Amino acid sequence: MWRPVFLCALLLPQLALSGVCQDTEFEGVPITYCEVSAEEDLRLFHSGPEGTLGSFAAVNRMLGAEGSQLGFAMNAGMYHPDRAPVGLFIDAGRQQSALVTREGPGNFGLLPNGVFCIGAKFSVIESRAFARTPPDCRYATQSGPMLVIGGALHPRLTPDSDSSYIRNGVGVSADGKRAIFAISGARVNFHRFARFFRDAMGLPDALYFDGKISRLYAPELGRDDLGFAMGPMVGTVVPQGKD
Repeated sequence: MWRPVFLCALLLPQLALSGVCQDTEFEGVPITYCEVSAEEDLRLFHSGPEGTLGSFAAVNRMLGAEGSQLGFAMNAGMYHPDRAPVGLFIDAGRQQSALVTREGPGNFGLLPNGVFCIGAKFSVIESRAFARTPPDCRYATQSGPMLVIGGALHPRLTPDSDSSYIRNGVGVSADGKRAIFAISGARVNFHRFARFFRDAMGLPDALYFDGKISRLYAPELGRDDLGFAMGPMVGTVVPQGKD
């Protein structure tokens, strides 16, 4: 279930602090974003020893066995009714599901879609470009549509679209050293959400993760969004007990 976001009084440029989640506003829409540097331990999560994880709490229980916990987390890609990932999913170097490059129904199939890759650096890559030259990804999740592609908005996003939902996604800096994960606190259309990544955050590439079920775990903001079981999730891993 969505929990409302409380806005911060600071201006947007003052909020870009690595490793933390912040509340802000973009063109009247409340947005919470979390910035992660490539030096941090960022992972994707889907399954554990007992099967599909499905929740931030289940990820924290699994990480507890290694003395770790989530620093922040959010859902990270679409999934089938059985919670299997739609499209490519790589977990700790092992491919769990294959890349999908064909056009199809729904947001995922609104080409170009893309892949968020965690390797030596972060990248958001259009899916067919990924297929031509696969990078070395320790973790990867495919979703769609792309929001920003080389500094340009996805060509099929329109500013006056009345399709608006709570949405979340990820954008990556040009040097691949930082990723911004964002979730809206109110309904927003694709065009405005994409412009948040490009115009407010200055990111040349961004990828939509999902809508309707978008959720965030950010302990420093008192956020642990509840709802139906999820498929892929992304989050930082920190020592247990770290504030």
